[in-house]
Amino acid sequence: MKFKKKWGIMTKAVVMMVILLVIRTIVEFFGFDVVPINTIVGAFITGAIFTIAIIFTGTFTDYKESEKVGGELAASLKALYNDSRVLPLADENPTSVLRTHVRELHRAMYKCFMENNWNLPELNHEMNKINNDIRILSYANVAPPLIAKLRNELGAIDRMTNRIEVIIRTDFIPAAYALAEVATAGVILLLIFIKMDPFLEGAIIFAVIVTMLIGLLLLIRDMDNPFEFETNTYADVDIETLVYLDSYFDSQDAEMEKLKTESS
Repeated sequence: MKFKKKWGIMTKAVVMMVILLVIRTIVEFFGFDVVPINTIVGAFITGAIFTIAIIFTGTFTDYKESEKVGGELAASLKALYNDSRVLPLADENPTSVLRTHVRELHRAMYKCFMENNWNLPELNHEMNKINNDIRILSYANVAPPLIAKLRNELGAIDRMTNRIEVIIRTDFIPAAYALAEVATAGVILLLIFIKMDPFLEGAIIFAVIVTMLIGLLLLIRDMDNPFEFETNTYADVDIETLVYLDSYFDSQDAEMEKLKTESS
């Protein structure tokens, strides 16, 4: 899987390049490579690469921001869970219900990630349960600063879930994608009909440029939705911190049961 994630896009780009190289070879064999190499051709290729580089930079910025989401969600969920354990209440039932709802929210998030279906209404429903738990705790005369901390953590989770929804739903400037695709197609078409001698040198130059352009376009398309966890995607963010949270909750529950048993 690691090999596929690292070399999957490059493999696709190389396969497409080989097909285009065969077409270029046929064109050269029949003598249709009539476009001479000059400064205008070089400027056009440079401009296409520059355009793709700008789009890649913008997409990469959003991708780096998305990489933080898994850890931040895990931290906020963990904070809600752990804060419920230190609330000064004689009756532990409200805090136990709160922890149950935190775990249900965590499971709902993980399910959305794994099924590639970010169901925001379902997540809002789970967060409403936690919000109601906090309201019950406020009626139980829990100190206002503790209530405010719980609300702040829930608010942070709400912001991140909405941010994920926006990232999944929107594309990075569709017009820019169209421009990059047209520029790439233009460069490849130009390289197919350009005259480069000797043949081996021309083939190497063609292979390098075409592989790089196609690879970058495929990478940008994949990075535009970093939460698309499928077998045919290669640039997905790491949510392992969120995955490990389930075992963390289990260990904390076991520890609490052990302490209760020892105290009794």
